[in-house]
Amino acid sequence: MLRKLRIAAAVLYFALITLLFLDFTGVMHTWFGWMAKIQLLPAVLALNLAVIIALALLTLLFGRVYCSVICPLGVMQDIISWFSGKRKGKKNRFTFKKENKWLRYGVLVLFIVLMVAGLNAVAILVAPYSAYGRIATALFAPLYGWGNNLLAAISSHFGSYAFYPTEVYLKSLPVLIVAIVTLVVLVILAWKGGRAWCNNICPVGTVLGLLSRFSLFRPVIDTGKCINCGLCGKRCKGSCIDTKNHRIDYSRCVVCFDCLKNCSSGAIKYRLAFGPSSNKASGEDGTPQKAAPSSNKAQNVDGGRRAFIVGTALVAGAVTVEAKKKKLAEGVARLEDKQMPPRTVLPVPAGSISRKHFYQHCTACQLCVSECPNKVLRPSASLTTLMQPEMHFDQGFCRIECNRCSQVCPAGAIKPVDSIADKSAIQIGHAVVIPDNCVVNRDGVNCGNCSRHCPTGAITMVASEANPKLRLPAVNPEQCIGCGSCEFHCPARPVSAIYVEGHEVHKER
Repeated sequence: MLRKLRIAAAVLYFALITLLFLDFTGVMHTWFGWMAKIQLLPAVLALNLAVIIALALLTLLFGRVYCSVICPLGVMQDIISWFSGKRKGKKNRFTFKKENKWLRYGVLVLFIVLMVAGLNAVAILVAPYSAYGRIATALFAPLYGWGNNLLAAISSHFGSYAFYPTEVYLKSLPVLIVAIVTLVVLVILAWKGGRAWCNNICPVGTVLGLLSRFSLFRPVIDTGKCINCGLCGKRCKGSCIDTKNHRIDYSRCVVCFDCLKNCSSGAIKYRLAFGPSSNKASGEDGTPQKAAPSSNKAQNVDGGRRAFIVGTALVAGAVTVEAKKKKLAEGVARLEDKQMPPRTVLPVPAGSISRKHFYQHCTACQLCVSECPNKVLRPSASLTTLMQPEMHFDQGFCRIECNRCSQVCPAGAIKPVDSIADKSAIQIGHAVVIPDNCVVNRDGVNCGNCSRHCPTGAITMVASEANPKLRLPAVNPEQCIGCGSCEFHCPARPVSAIYVEGHEVHKER
């Protein structure tokens, strides 16, 4: 029964947190956004003490339940391992392996040193939540988008608009490459070794393993009932059950309850590990004790006779929003793509406080990137901030009324910005004009696009010295908030005549 409950909870949690990365409507975050915020590393970076204490207590009470239910990367490994075990003759494919302390704690120490040194871009390569976020965003999201577009095409053919198409594009080549490499490594390790990644590389698993050594409830071997068949060890994906010495390495046990299911003699029970009731069972030293006689054999029968039905109905609410496809009219030339302007400092989203704060707390999980409705956030290709988001304004601009990135960030890299008034007061950068690129000087025609689309009125059109009939943009840096609307709407190609220069530390106007 415990195993079934654990699997049901893990599958439900895994499905919902995956949808957080795939959903482009923002509906999922309204109800399930908290799931990302209870991940351990984001909670630590956000200094969310309530979550940190709750996860620590959960581990001290019940063991590494976090790894078997809450961590999406761990659940994904269980799924891969489950498929591997379905092969003929591969059920009993695991053996006990001694803890590789040098590798486990070496990776943990290196991870902490890199995080303290501010080299998050390197450290987060092995962070479990971030790794899964990159896999979901770079690999699963395009498939989800294409599936949605297929349904949109089918429904529109029959005159229904229950689905609307969305653009699917490559957000970042480095993220795609890292996601593919990570997935390949995980598949190989999980296919052959079950939870090998969790118990050798994952820093979160190592930290929780230190706590789970002292968990109150844990699987305990009753040596009086054990018939030494070794089946529990052969099917333990954590490779942590030493069947010869009747020992379990609780620092590597992920509390999957597979050993309880596979023990035919009922010698393994998940129960309170301390106190008088534990005397009849073997402890970590493996000393055998006589088993108390059972008064009723039926007590050993698993409660599997009782029907356990878990219904998880995720109804993707059909978004009934009227949408029209934007098409280029026949005979109209396609605009030339914009190139990156000569920006010295790339801006970071409102709520980040400063670039230093943003990059020290960001785990590059890609959640804000996948949720940005304006296509402004994109993963960085720079080695110092690899895969961490940065702002670009060639496909959209940061709208004043949008605060989605600040609402979904689980690590505190982007603090919540609750209202339009709050966001319109934050200066993340300021606009800079390149007169030689402006169509007013280059083509001798009036434009004013940047001024018309400026939401704060920071851009005014002033008379050109060369030709008073023509008007050039002038920026008031105290009024500008760096939203990028001017840069996005500027018709100059290949480089905009106006662009946003980011601020190292955000200001309030």
